[in-house]
Amino acid sequence: MRLKLTTGGPNEWDNMREMFRDFVGKRRQSPFEGQNDAHHVLYKRFRRRVTLRSSREAPAVSSPLASGRHCELSFEFDPVCQRLELDSPPRHRGPAQTVLHGNLHALERGVSHCGAVTSSNTPHTISAMGHPTTQHFSEQGWMWRAAVQEHDSAQQTAGSDARRHDLQPFAVLDKAAVSLQGKSVMRLAAPSLQNDYYTNVLDCSCNGMIALALGSSVYLWNSETRALVGYLDPSPQTGRVRRHQSVSSLCWSRDGRALCIGTRRGEIQLWDVEKKQNMRCLPSHLSVVGALSWKHQLLSSGSVLGRIHHLDPRAPAPLVGAAVQKTGICSLQWSPGDDWLASGSTDGLLHIWDGDVAGLARSKQPVATMTQPTAVKAMGWCPWQRKTIATGGGWKDGELRIWDTQSGTCVTSTSTNSQICSLRWAEKKRYLVTGHGLPHHQIICWTSEFPSLKPVYQLTGHSRRVLHVALNPDSTQIFSAAVDQCFHIWDL
Repeated sequence: MRLKLTTGGPNEWDNMREMFRDFVGKRRQSPFEGQNDAHHVLYKRFRRRVTLRSSREAPAVSSPLASGRHCELSFEFDPVCQRLELDSPPRHRGPAQTVLHGNLHALERGVSHCGAVTSSNTPHTISAMGHPTTQHFSEQGWMWRAAVQEHDSAQQTAGSDARRHDLQPFAVLDKAAVSLQGKSVMRLAAPSLQNDYYTNVLDCSCNGMIALALGSSVYLWNSETRALVGYLDPSPQTGRVRRHQSVSSLCWSRDGRALCIGTRRGEIQLWDVEKKQNMRCLPSHLSVVGALSWKHQLLSSGSVLGRIHHLDPRAPAPLVGAAVQKTGICSLQWSPGDDWLASGSTDGLLHIWDGDVAGLARSKQPVATMTQPTAVKAMGWCPWQRKTIATGGGWKDGELRIWDTQSGTCVTSTSTNSQICSLRWAEKKRYLVTGHGLPHHQIICWTSEFPSLKPVYQLTGHSRRVLHVALNPDSTQIFSAAVDQCFHIWDL
């Protein structure tokens, strides 16, 4: 058998050589001619992919600009932002990095209302990396979804034998026939609750409205009518993974009208619950928002990189002050009189800051610092004793401590022999409520007759650690959410 080899012209051979050079240049250093061309092609592809990825995944400032042209970044530094290092580790910056750092400060000033887009065309947005994008505004925001009738019927028909992941949030799993003090009144479903010790995703407003984050959504449940009102959900985004949008913290305003939501992408969403409107989107941090706390109209937020930002949502440039601590913030709370701000860190430090928030990141120092062996995640001010605060230790510690913040000393402590995951004060009952992990996954109510701490109730019913607890306004009910994907209501 004889084979005949057919060859092409010289141009065809040249094309084949160029294709081979590009192919080899993708995988190793090429010894052939044209090496620089192949590397140039690879660099262009690499740069394009980085640009596309940053525009898709970075937290974006939802400030609609005039469409039909490329946006140019022009800004003036805010007096605070000009000297404030944003939420990133300190490092030496070259000229190119300085420009990027300035763009981040511009974003801090470029915050605007997230709720309305006046232009009918597709608006441009600026990503956190400073690149213009053309994504539609709704793809960047959140939506309010009311509870529908089908959801209510699912709550009534869901049985205890149903699969946990098939249950709807706040579907009734069990209900006690008789309400007994110290017993669970109702057990509801809480699917997709994050098994993360450092989250703060349960809070009850002064009106009795429960806010609970389950995955990427925040559900609102009326504790008085025991009905699901609705939920806040990120807008659907095709082809994007939503794990980066999961909620890491939330907090009600003191009047119960506004709900503040912090995400793992560093964004802070501010919602008017009565009007079901997004009041503002604040890209305050470049890392996980670990805790939130209100002081009148001022909102304070803490991140896992140790940055505390004080924000005034009413101002065009909302950042009005900041402070920095060395390690991540896992708890943050203003005192009842708004005189002091307490921040708990992952390395066991409890910092007390004064009420003057207008300060620079590097010059602001705490007025007192206390130490415990494990992270200060469970923490809360005593409502009726000025300058008294309680903290709970982790699983290597398990100690419940009462501190005098004026002297910086521990007034009293008691061992619980378990991880303390959450802590709340019941003001009208004069109790201290703690949620625990191993070995019993229980909730304990303590008498606050200082200097002694004595357990009054030990509430059992959860099968895994109780990450979050909250109380209704009159301190007659405890709400708990645990890793067993259950939400319990307890009578006191």
